[in-house]
Amino acid sequence: MSSQNQNEGPPFKRVLIANRGEIALRVMRTAREMGIKTVAVYSDVDRHQLHVRRADHAVCIGGAAPSESYLRGDRILEVAKQTGADAIHPGYGFLSENANFAADCAAANVAFIGPSSEAIRLMGDKVEARRVAEKAGVPLVPGLKDEVPEEELPSAALGIGYPVMLKAAAGGGGKGIRIVRDESELLPAFRMAKAEAESAFGDGRVYLEKFVTKPRHVEIQIIADQHGNVTAWGERECSVQRRHQKLVEESPCSVLEPELRAEMEEASRRLARAVGYVGAGTVEYLYSEGRFYFLEMNTRLQVEHPITEERFRVDLVREMFRVCAGFEAAECTEPQGHSIEIRVNAEDPDTWFPSLGTIARQNVPGGPGVRLDSSLYRGFEVTPYYDSMLAKLIVHAQDRHSAIERAIRALQELRICGVTTSTGIAMRALQSEPFRSGDYDTSILETIDKRPPEDVVGHAALAAALTKYLRTEEVPVEKGAGAGSGLPAWTLVDRAARLGRRIR
Repeated sequence: MSSQNQNEGPPFKRVLIANRGEIALRVMRTAREMGIKTVAVYSDVDRHQLHVRRADHAVCIGGAAPSESYLRGDRILEVAKQTGADAIHPGYGFLSENANFAADCAAANVAFIGPSSEAIRLMGDKVEARRVAEKAGVPLVPGLKDEVPEEELPSAALGIGYPVMLKAAAGGGGKGIRIVRDESELLPAFRMAKAEAESAFGDGRVYLEKFVTKPRHVEIQIIADQHGNVTAWGERECSVQRRHQKLVEESPCSVLEPELRAEMEEASRRLARAVGYVGAGTVEYLYSEGRFYFLEMNTRLQVEHPITEERFRVDLVREMFRVCAGFEAAECTEPQGHSIEIRVNAEDPDTWFPSLGTIARQNVPGGPGVRLDSSLYRGFEVTPYYDSMLAKLIVHAQDRHSAIERAIRALQELRICGVTTSTGIAMRALQSEPFRSGDYDTSILETIDKRPPEDVVGHAALAAALTKYLRTEEVPVEKGAGAGSGLPAWTLVDRAARLGRRIR
């Protein structure tokens, strides 16, 4: 393997970024630094987005619904040909793990900045991925490799031992998953999981595996090149989740011993080599009581990749371009300090209902070790067509305690007016005893107090009146207005306004 050479020259002439929002900007910035021209694609409702404004060239590809635009692989390839793009970077979501699209790119002689269609297909099928992992010697959660007929489910579940988990074979994003604690729940849960899988993925296959108690979600970042080299860039802890959707991630995992980390990294390298992987990928594991089990492989860049970048001082997007162009993967650097990422979603943190509206104003946190990946601007429309994630707040510090304090401080500075965000529950997670101690698992959000602070309830009427004024005028808020709650005054005002509306 070679060290990253900044003087290698642009690996591609022009890249089309088949995505939107903050990830489109993220890829665009690295492309610009590498001397690669950029092409943005956008839907009707995204014509004013920042990724459209900042690209060298931008083309509208259809209507607001993803099926009319960002999922139109045929249209995206047409634009690539029209604009002379010799590469397509899919970001994450949309077409990033679509094996057919990767194959179509190869057939059109356009580089897909990701693994081969065969690797995507193998790892995208959860049943097939388990077979490959088992053959590669990667530890698996006890369970069945194939779907069994409904009438055989009770005996199969008894054989594995309750609690068990039903999982969609083609699943992802928490869809098609049901936890079953006794036989009375089994068949209803199976039918619901099967229906949900069919609706979400067009594939109703569901398989059965042991449900690991008190699991932690730990993943390994890998970069693989075309010369057989696979580098592992440490782990990320992603256990702060709700409905299998990650909310807070950190690196490194606070309880992982060096020997076990080395085992996980080597298992990930074996799996990548087993499928001829090229590009950035993430191997996800369940960790419990000193053991780890293969969960799945994400054949794309992860949303939480910035915390790895901050610890290792590496640009993972740059590495994706390099290995796809045939360069050897850069040697892994020594990790430094601790990093945390908070996803900022347009959602009510108490109900998880989506929040729609227009961004009236925002305040971006700063200072040492603070990074905000975002595509927000004043007037940004939050629509129902796309994922609710608005931004990612990333911090890095010399140790875990300092990183937590920095994340809290940055969250207190972050202000997004016009929609409700999930920052309140992220703040409570960061301040909770389980998170601070490092002794937590994927159930942490179910255990921390979700009730609004008492001082918010007590001042709901006043805050509801203030909110409208504060959102339209630059009015200083008294320092310490949120004392005792751990939340900044503006967050308390927003929360109180919601409560006021409910009371009225």
